[in-house]
Amino acid sequence: MQNLNAKSVGVLARTLGDELLAKDKKVASVESCTGGGVAFAITEVAGSSQWFEKSWVTYSNQAKNEEAGVSVATLATFGAVSSEVVREMAEGGLHKSGADLCVSISGIAGPGGGTASKPVGLVWFAIAVKSSGVDPELVKTFDTLHAKTSANKPSNQIHTRSFSRCFSGDRQQVREQAIKLALKELIISLVNM
Repeated sequence: MQNLNAKSVGVLARTLGDELLAKDKKVASVESCTGGGVAFAITEVAGSSQWFEKSWVTYSNQAKNEEAGVSVATLATFGAVSSEVVREMAEGGLHKSGADLCVSISGIAGPGGGTASKPVGLVWFAIAVKSSGVDPELVKTFDTLHAKTSANKPSNQIHTRSFSRCFSGDRQQVREQAIKLALKELIISLVNM
């Protein structure tokens, strides 16, 4: 696979579209700290209506609950910026959208809002994929590449993986890095389908 780290957001979005078209798949997104940035990058690509289903910006906990189906108990127990919440966001988005895969993002872009356990720059991601399209080798590859991976357990015919990064920089830089990583990880998921 080509080096995705050196690619711009626009190139990553076009590459994602090419992979989705080649596999006849559609993607959705549920975003918090990126404020719809992944959806914006995707819809900047001409023809994206062929492979992009829909998106939600669930900035508040209430929106995460009402729009993405994140349980109030999960939000109260783990907080909005957690593996558990992004997993429920991605799975809820997948169910509601009818897409083949869904990415979710929740983080602390700053400049305020960070704590010792959840510093500014911490972003959690999840990608939910319909189980029929998951290559078992993808789980092994992903676990090897990502140090902070939560349990990879299928849930209701869905395979969901979550991971976090702590980005440096100002608010805009954190958001841009999160958007870029989300697109890159969607491409990796598709290549391995």
